[in-house]
Amino acid sequence: MNRYRINEVKIGIFEDPAQALEPALYRRLKKTAGRLPSGFRVSSFTVARESVDARKKDMIRRVYTLDIETPSVLPLKESPDLTYHQIMASQIPAERPVVVGAGPCGLFCALILARGGLRPLVLERGRAMEERVIDVERYWKEGVLDESSNVQFGEGGAGTFSDGKLTTGIRDPRVRKVLEEFVTAGADPSILYKQRPHLGTDRLRQIIPTIRREIETLGGEFRFEAHVTELCIKEKEGGPVITGVRTADGSSYPTSSVILAVGHSARDIFAQAAMMGLPMEMKPFSIGVRIEHPQAVINQAMYGGRWAEIVPVIGPADYKMAVHKDGKGIYTFCMCPGGEVVMSASERETIVTNGMSYSDRGGQFANSALLVDVKPADLAAWAKGEMPGRNAGAGTVPEVLTGAAFQQCYEKLAYQNGQGKAPKTILAELSDSAVARSLPSYVPYYMDKAMPVFGSRLAGFDAPDAVLTGVETRSSSPVRILRDEETLQSTVNGLYPAGEGAGYAGGITSAAVDGIRIAEEILRNYAH
Repeated sequence: MNRYRINEVKIGIFEDPAQALEPALYRRLKKTAGRLPSGFRVSSFTVARESVDARKKDMIRRVYTLDIETPSVLPLKESPDLTYHQIMASQIPAERPVVVGAGPCGLFCALILARGGLRPLVLERGRAMEERVIDVERYWKEGVLDESSNVQFGEGGAGTFSDGKLTTGIRDPRVRKVLEEFVTAGADPSILYKQRPHLGTDRLRQIIPTIRREIETLGGEFRFEAHVTELCIKEKEGGPVITGVRTADGSSYPTSSVILAVGHSARDIFAQAAMMGLPMEMKPFSIGVRIEHPQAVINQAMYGGRWAEIVPVIGPADYKMAVHKDGKGIYTFCMCPGGEVVMSASERETIVTNGMSYSDRGGQFANSALLVDVKPADLAAWAKGEMPGRNAGAGTVPEVLTGAAFQQCYEKLAYQNGQGKAPKTILAELSDSAVARSLPSYVPYYMDKAMPVFGSRLAGFDAPDAVLTGVETRSSSPVRILRDEETLQSTVNGLYPAGEGAGYAGGITSAAVDGIRIAEEILRNYAH
C-alpha cells in the first residue's frame, strides 16, 4: 500500500467533514496527480492538518492536509513517517539522573528517560498539582502569594495556568511525539491535526498528573517542595563535572546527570549559574501589557457578519500581529480567546500579568500580551539610570543578569503604582496612567505608534476603550545558559541546561521537545 500526503483539500465552513472531505479529496487529486489510473481508489485517509482560511469573510473554508493510502502509484509526495523510536539504556547507572523542574521540559525529559529504563528523580520547588491549584486560587482571591507554589512554580510549570497553546515555530519530528503523549494522557485527539492546538488550563490540570503517574509507574520519582539551591561541581583532569545537587532543606542528591529545566522565572538559579562562572549570555525578550477586548469584537473582525453561526462550528477567533517601527518590534503574543487576565507573580510585592483560557474558550473577553522589544541598548540605558524605574530595581548585578533585574524592576514598580494591585487603564488614557508609569517610557510610545496599524488589520483592536493591564514581563527568559549543541551539555560535564528557562524554548511544545532531545542524549550514553 502506498501512502501520499495531499495538501489544500478545501470544504465550506458549514459542510460536514464526514460527508464532504472524500469528494473534495478526489477533486484535489485530479488537480495534483493529473490523470488518475483506471479504477483508482483511495483505500483510506486520515487528517494530518486542519486549518481555517478566513481571508474572505463571505467564503470561509476549512483547509485540510490528508494522508491517503492507495494501491496505485502516483507522482505525489509520500507521507512522512512520524513514528517515534525510543532509545533504551542497556546499562543502568547506580545514580539516577536528576531533573530539576517539573514543567513541560522536565516532565517530557523524565518521561523519555523513564521509558528508556533510567528511573529519573524529578525535584520541583513547588507543589503537586492538586495543592498548587489551591495555592494559586488563594493568591487570586485573597492576594496571599506563596513564593514556591504559584503560577510560575509547581507541577506543570507556568504553562499550566495559561491557554495551554501547543503551537510552535520549530520544525522537529518530536513535536508529533509531544502531541501524542498529551492525547494518551487525556487530551482531545484533534490536537494532532489542528492548526493551532490548545489544551486549556482545566485540561492541563488533569493531564499533567497523568504524565507524572506514568513516570512513577516506570520507576521515576517526584519530590515536591524540593527547591534546588546548589549545583555540586567537582574539578577533574578533563574539566569540571556535575556530582549532584542540594536542596534548601539540606538534602543532597548525588548524580552524574542534572537536567536544569527550571523555567524562565528561576532568577535564583540564574544568579547561581552566573556566580559559578557558567557561560551565559543575555537573551532578547520583551515587556508590555495585557490588552483585552470583548470576544465578540474579535469574532466580528475575523469572521464577519455571520460570526455567531461560525463560532459554534470552529470556535472563537484568535489573532497574531506584529509591526516594526524605527527598528522596534511591537507584537501580540499568547492570545487567549474567551479567556481572562490573571496575576502571575512569583515574588512578593511584584505584579506580573498573564492570560489564561479554559478548554472551551467560552469567556466573553479575549486578551493578548501586547509587547515591545527589549534590546541591549535599552538594558544599557536602564542600567545607567537613564530610564524611569531604575531605582525600583535591584542593586548592582552581573551584566548577564541585567535583563532579569530589568524585569524585576518594572514588576515592583507596577506593584507600587497599582498600590498592591495590577495597574489598569483603557487605551485612550494610556499615556497618563499608572500602567504607563509602570513601563519603560519607550514602551507606551511604541504601542501608540503601532495601534493604527493593528487597527487597520483587525477592526476594533485600537478601540479607545480596550482595557490594558500591566505589566507583562515573563514572555521569555532574559538569559541563555550556553551549551554544546552536539552533547547539549554546559561546560560542566553532565549538566544539561534545558527548556525555556535556559533559553532554548518558547512555549509548552518546544520546551517538551527540548526535554526529549536531552533525554535521548543521556540515554545514548547508556545504550552501548
